[in-house]
Amino acid sequence: MVAEKLKSVLPVGKRGFLALFLIAVLVGSGVLTGVLGAPRVSGVDNEFGDVTSEQTEVRTALVVDNPNPFSVRVGNTSVDYTVEMNDVTMASGQRSNLALDSGKTTLGFSTRMQNQKIPEWWVTHIRNDERTTLRIQSEVRSSAVSRSVRVPYEDDIETDIIGQFNSTETRPVNASVPFVSDPVLYVNETSANWGSVTQERTPIQLRMRAYNPKSIPYTISEIGYEMTMNDVPVGNGTTTQPYTIPAKSEKTLGMQANIRNQQLDDWWVSHLENNQTTDLRIEFHAKIDLPTGDTVEVPLRSMTYERQIETDIFRNDSAEGALDDVKANPASGTTAGETETSETTVGKTTTDEETTATSTTTTTTTPTTSDSGTGTTTTDDGGLLGTVLAVEIDQH
Repeated sequence: MVAEKLKSVLPVGKRGFLALFLIAVLVGSGVLTGVLGAPRVSGVDNEFGDVTSEQTEVRTALVVDNPNPFSVRVGNTSVDYTVEMNDVTMASGQRSNLALDSGKTTLGFSTRMQNQKIPEWWVTHIRNDERTTLRIQSEVRSSAVSRSVRVPYEDDIETDIIGQFNSTETRPVNASVPFVSDPVLYVNETSANWGSVTQERTPIQLRMRAYNPKSIPYTISEIGYEMTMNDVPVGNGTTTQPYTIPAKSEKTLGMQANIRNQQLDDWWVSHLENNQTTDLRIEFHAKIDLPTGDTVEVPLRSMTYERQIETDIFRNDSAEGALDDVKANPASGTTAGETETSETTVGKTTTDEETTATSTTTTTTTPTTSDSGTGTTTTDDGGLLGTVLAVEIDQH
């Protein structure tokens, strides 16, 4: 009745505005009273995209389910997220001005992590016994519902990088030089554990139990090593302490190998380019002072340590294939001069205003939407190692 009275006194142009206003009020009231269903994220799909020496792209597709029989386009709804790896903030960003048609909508976007974050995370991973807790805090805000919903997500990432160095296998060491009978030594046992890691280096404490089969003592004046990860040099060095092994006796030799943490961002690039697989290799050599007075350098080939390290960071994605939907609908309506990577928003979802991202080093651009209702959104922020956005949207 109130609407009829207003209709009789308002000009025609203002009647349309009044109708839209009343619809907005009714929809907002419906959400607040629980009459209308709240859209929710029903699945997520992630993959690593382009990788450079400085940045790593992560492509994400969120599948949002709107249970209402109509489009939800009232108010301003935004998704804020923070990604942490063992409390190291890898990324933070925002997706705003979401508009959802009835049914399922796939939202695709891209984030970029700064590879310089990798060494900082690595330190925490080693200090935590090669374990990482991936934690994502996602919070959805809506002006239509005057409250927000925070949805936490956690997942564990574990590795075993040096565990297989622990061995009781007996391995011969040959000098392979004239007038010296081989083997000159036997290595009966090896073991390793992590040292006190710092921001600059990751020490590995190595021990070898060596047996001298000869009737005269040997002095090992030097033990050296070279370490690579996917052929990326990450450490090398030599011991400074000599060891004398008595005749027909055993002695434990100790040394420290160091991973140079500043090389780990280069390793990270190789890890992703190799489908999240790393081939760790540590090669050793020794200098042995012979009774003749000669010193020979012996490659300890039997001591070479090789370990394949694999990760599957997006293993818990709940909407595998959603990114294929994004790729199948290429972006349209891109603004001139755009330089950031964009992903398509599928399912007749539009982005009405500019999307912003929180970052200390980069900015975000949002292309204009096309007439077909397909828009693009780019989120460029300070880093993202595991964007598994398990988000629940409480909006409109």
